[in-house]
Amino acid sequence: MQKNNLVNRIGSSELIALAAMLLALVLPAITTDAAAVSVLTQFMIATMGALSVYIMLRMDLMFFAVPAFMAIGGYSAAILSAHHDITDLFILTVTAFGLPFLLAIPLGLLVLRMKGVYFVLVTFVLAEIMPLVLFETPELTGGSNGISGLPAVTIFGDYYAIESNNSVLMFASGLALLAVALTVILTRYFKPQFDSICEDEMLAQSVGLAVARYKIIGFCFAAGIAGLAGFALVEMLMTAHPTSFSAMSSVNYVAYAIVGGQSAILGPLLGAGVLVWAANLFSLQGEISQGLFGVVLILAVVFAKGGLIGLIQQHGVRLLAGKRRGKAQAKGQNEKEYA
Repeated sequence: MQKNNLVNRIGSSELIALAAMLLALVLPAITTDAAAVSVLTQFMIATMGALSVYIMLRMDLMFFAVPAFMAIGGYSAAILSAHHDITDLFILTVTAFGLPFLLAIPLGLLVLRMKGVYFVLVTFVLAEIMPLVLFETPELTGGSNGISGLPAVTIFGDYYAIESNNSVLMFASGLALLAVALTVILTRYFKPQFDSICEDEMLAQSVGLAVARYKIIGFCFAAGIAGLAGFALVEMLMTAHPTSFSAMSSVNYVAYAIVGGQSAILGPLLGAGVLVWAANLFSLQGEISQGLFGVVLILAVVFAKGGLIGLIQQHGVRLLAGKRRGKAQAKGQNEKEYA
């Protein structure tokens, strides 16, 4: 009974996502291949970016500003560590999440007035503007040189430094776990409100739902989680550079969420995993790599309109229905023989 209550309160998909991220913390201890560690670290970063998009999709808003908030989170951590000798993991994590979260409040008041394609365009423009801001403020961000030679992030003072590739993977996995936990809390606690906004925003507003408030809350959390992704990316590269946060990378994060599916939190995780793996696999194919990646996207959209998670759920329902039908037929046959 307690297990069923826990599943109903948190959700089966959410519990699986949390369990998967907890298990991911073990990967650095059992993985020695450098290429695998690199791909897994990229997956953790992609997962956080996809979760940022997923939160906004829960309110039927296509969000393209992920790289902009990633840059804010990543650069804020880089500036603190490089210019102010602050390398404590807790302080940098709070900053990487908190600064984008706070900046999203005034931005959200302006941006969330837009709907549909206008919201898409405005958020994409934000992603376009951010690299220009970084290039044009060299005294703070290093301009075209970026901020390189960052000191290693430390835990419990100088007790442990995140320097090796495996420790970076552990660090990224921890941030991904935090991002999943925050997303679960947000989307479960505000599930009725987000569902109402997604289904019919005008109707939700007409019955007294404070639509603007919940949009701001979702926007701020999406920005904060994107900031965590930027922090992980900067730590992986050991440098903060404007080219790491290009506007076109926003398309990737949207693709992870759409291809994975927006019906459950496992969708962004599954989409990020499949597409990051495909991108690294196809990168070995030279000039045709982008074409192969595009083919994968097209196939996923055409044959899995509800995303990969929707396809899995659909087949799961069919399999379960088939088993029940088989049991019913067997029961009927037994009763007939008994009679």
